[in-house]
Amino acid sequence: MSLEAAAEQLKMLQNNNTHQKKQEEAARRANEDDVVYHQWATFRVNKELFGIDVMQVKEVLRFVDITPVPGADYSVLGIINVRGNVVTVIDTRRLFNLPDSTLDDNTRIIIVELNDKEVIGLVVDSVDEVINLPANRVDRAPNLSGDESTRRFVQGVCYHNNILIILLDLTKMLLSITPTTESEHMF
Repeated sequence: MSLEAAAEQLKMLQNNNTHQKKQEEAARRANEDDVVYHQWATFRVNKELFGIDVMQVKEVLRFVDITPVPGADYSVLGIINVRGNVVTVIDTRRLFNLPDSTLDDNTRIIIVELNDKEVIGLVVDSVDEVINLPANRVDRAPNLSGDESTRRFVQGVCYHNNILIILLDLTKMLLSITPTTESEHMF
């Protein structure tokens, strides 16, 4: 093979390689565009970071006095009045079977929407931030915990900035303590 033919063949290979890299880059960008992101409101309970769908969060309040409700579920602390609406308040530590903690300046009540008719307050140790997580990076929760009451609320887990975030299925979590009516059991 002549030197000119070899140079021509090398040039063709380089052009093919450049074209292939451009195609791979375009495919990678197309895949990135297809990634769906979800926003999560994050909070801490017992030094663990949890996330709930930000679309269900109505507001975050400083801890206020809660009126106890006799006969309520163990995890229900009581009720509060938020601008004329009665809101049931749940202690997430009790719901997750964690030890009680003293309240401090970081303790918050996250007001969340269960459905169109009902809002519920969640007492948490502190509120962190709202983050965007790509749906394809959320993993199924491992079955490591023997505590079925907590595991059934976990929708998935994800690492964000090297910190594990436990993503909760808020609807399952709240329905587990919300009493059902007789009409919901009818066929």
